[in-house]
Amino acid sequence: MIVEVARADLSRVRTREVVSEPLTDGQARIRIDAFALSSNNITYAVFGDAMHYWDFFPVDGDDAQVWGRIPVWGVGDVVESRSPSCVVGERLYGFFPMASELVIEPGRSDEGGVTDVSAHRGAMAGAYNRYTRCAADALYRADRERQQMLLYPLFFTSFLIDDYLADHDDLGVRQIVVSSASSKTSIGVAFLARPRGQRVVGLTSARNTQFVDELGTYDRVVTYDDVAALERVPAVYVDVAGNADVRHAVHTHLSGMLEHSMTVGDTHWDHHAEVATDDLPAPTPSFFFAPEQIKQRTRQWGRDELDRRLGEAWNEFSDWTEEWIEFHDATGPDAVTAVYSELLAGTPDPRAGFIGSLTGDEAARA
Repeated sequence: MIVEVARADLSRVRTREVVSEPLTDGQARIRIDAFALSSNNITYAVFGDAMHYWDFFPVDGDDAQVWGRIPVWGVGDVVESRSPSCVVGERLYGFFPMASELVIEPGRSDEGGVTDVSAHRGAMAGAYNRYTRCAADALYRADRERQQMLLYPLFFTSFLIDDYLADHDDLGVRQIVVSSASSKTSIGVAFLARPRGQRVVGLTSARNTQFVDELGTYDRVVTYDDVAALERVPAVYVDVAGNADVRHAVHTHLSGMLEHSMTVGDTHWDHHAEVATDDLPAPTPSFFFAPEQIKQRTRQWGRDELDRRLGEAWNEFSDWTEEWIEFHDATGPDAVTAVYSELLAGTPDPRAGFIGSLTGDEAARA
């Protein structure tokens, strides 16, 4: 079973049966046990063409330019292998399609994991092609598996954003303004910045204000229709919402005070701008591409040191999230597509964490 969406109309969804083709030498088959669903996956779809997310798991045949497979972070078990790099029965964590299985071609391999070197993934960022062996992963805990699927990829982005800002001494600013403050990525940014003594202001909708305020990670919470209430002091804007009108309001209100504008996500993907976007006050927004920051820190620190620092931060964050996150299972194609549609509409409770599966008991009966 696999879920596909129309690339030009993300509201159109279809499910198809997966035909399990025989493996060739060097391949391994992974049964995808579970995967996380969040607004992060909507961002992958929105930037599917621009950032080549559709290329990770391309649709075969004439439908390749019409339908796409949205990547998700999940866990799966190797159920068949003709590769010496993968052992049947081992559990892997990594990038998958919303599907019941995935065939990979393990290439570079070590005790920590394997890299899929399938031809169509050769040009993609290496961080997305690696599958971590859960048994060898210092961060992995069976009782925290859901948090790792849902939050770790988002937290990794938060960590890299915070690391970029800290490495530049926060560009000398007195506040970090973060949009989509209820999103998991934004929450991570705020969680990491405050221990440095940096003031963090969250922008959010009126309906999410109470939740964001109760988290206790933001120094102040401001609604989107009250941007003028932001203090006019030197600031950085971390834009997770991707809302052009909010961006314009922030740039206009903080004109002359905004040192940097960073585009991270597009949780407001379906927003249509009401103001002209070609006269945006400086600075020009720049897209934050996490793999570039990973490469830089790997060169400077080495992978072991990067993993150590990330691990310490992750353990603190994941402990804290137990206070507020509520997990919900979506088993089977109907449940998975229903959650996807809810995420696309931007209506879920921000406390919710969705874990999908197309191989559970209900999925097997579908």
